[in-house]
Amino acid sequence: MESLEEPSKDATMEGVKIGLEIHVQLNTKAKLFCNCPNPAADAEPNTVICEVCTAQPGTKPLPPNEEAFRLALLAAHMLSCKLQPSTFFMRKHYFYPDLPSGYQRTSKPIGKDGKLADVGIWEIHVEEDPGRYELKKGLLDYNRSGVPLIEVVTAPEFKSLEQVKHFLLLFEKGLTYYGIKKEDGVIKADVNVSVAGGQRVEVKNVNSYENILAAIAYEIKRQKRLIEEGKTVEMETRHFDEAKGTTKRLRTKESEADYRYMPDPDLLEVPLEELAKATLKDELIERPWERAERFIEEYGIPKEAAEELTWEKASADLFEYMISDRDGSKKIEPRKAANWMRTTLKKQLNYRSISFSHIPISFKDVKEIATMFFSNEISDDGAETLLIKMLDERLKDARALAKKLNLFLMKEDELSNTVDKVIDEQRKAVGDYRQGEKRALAFLIGQIMQMTKGRADPKRAKELLEKRISGED
Repeated sequence: MESLEEPSKDATMEGVKIGLEIHVQLNTKAKLFCNCPNPAADAEPNTVICEVCTAQPGTKPLPPNEEAFRLALLAAHMLSCKLQPSTFFMRKHYFYPDLPSGYQRTSKPIGKDGKLADVGIWEIHVEEDPGRYELKKGLLDYNRSGVPLIEVVTAPEFKSLEQVKHFLLLFEKGLTYYGIKKEDGVIKADVNVSVAGGQRVEVKNVNSYENILAAIAYEIKRQKRLIEEGKTVEMETRHFDEAKGTTKRLRTKESEADYRYMPDPDLLEVPLEELAKATLKDELIERPWERAERFIEEYGIPKEAAEELTWEKASADLFEYMISDRDGSKKIEPRKAANWMRTTLKKQLNYRSISFSHIPISFKDVKEIATMFFSNEISDDGAETLLIKMLDERLKDARALAKKLNLFLMKEDELSNTVDKVIDEQRKAVGDYRQGEKRALAFLIGQIMQMTKGRADPKRAKELLEKRISGED
């Protein structure tokens, strides 16, 4: 995970203005104005559609999906916007094959005047996604037609590419933390760029963070070159070619009047105040970067650990559960808990492509595994064995399972007897170690682990071996 350090200013950006209009597919179960499910990205084309989302004659939209507005309100809060008391939908008219109705429904702002990473947020609103049109093949897929989106419009205040990157990292973190973005959903941005002496140019539908940065870099270079050659930078709309890393002209830039906005007569006003109160619960008010700062100050964990643990709300919640005495359980020291979550636990989740929000075992059992490890009841290997078994088989009661699998470490007297037995049986290896062959000690420890089927504490076994062989014990 990349660092969220504040970016430095870039002198080459002097006179450059950059603004973003970011579109995010929302993590809802259904589309915005019909009961069709929010389709998987790999669904067969034109299989998740109905008469409403394909705008068949005589059809009317259902009332807007409340779940979409809950997620949009979370996004507005994340961006420190002033929430609006209500909104209503407008029809934005344009004619393109992916828009079956000939207009796109887009709400008036639900939030205004926000800020993220020192960049102003002008507004955020809810709208419906059009379908997907493959221009070169002339193919249409209406599966995503009607999928709910938010559009976030920034002020043209970015001062460097590093600042854009920093903003997008924070933005993505917030989307992940609050579960706003559809997991396999698309994020697209319209990128607005101008240089001193030129008009604003919009690059439409740039479809990844990497491409957003590449499109901005190319446009700055292209526009500056035109100015240096004494040519005019015209207001226009351009397309970003991912393969070439360049932009090309699509059309002259539309004005708001070109879209012939009008209130949608089929939809009522959407009240937001009560929904906002119900949505923004106490545990959701603290933004992820604010929670990270609190983790650093309150628990003394490193900045990198705090940033990683607050990437998902579930991982931050699990961390605070691990270090608490909730349910009468023993607290785990914060640095130990953070390190174990970022190494042992994270490794096993990543291997299975499982996020913290979808972990299939309870917080209580996760903590019990870590507690048994840190109290030297089970070894590092034993803890990982137990975790793997529970994740793969969706099991409960970590302590009972550890007992069933015979993972508890040996008692001191049993381990001591085993050490004596290995020393007695492995005279050559003992002699080699006394002659300075360090690898022989690792062999002897391995023999102990094999004889005890992993139940020996390797650190304690090493201590006992060294004492016995040196004659100290």
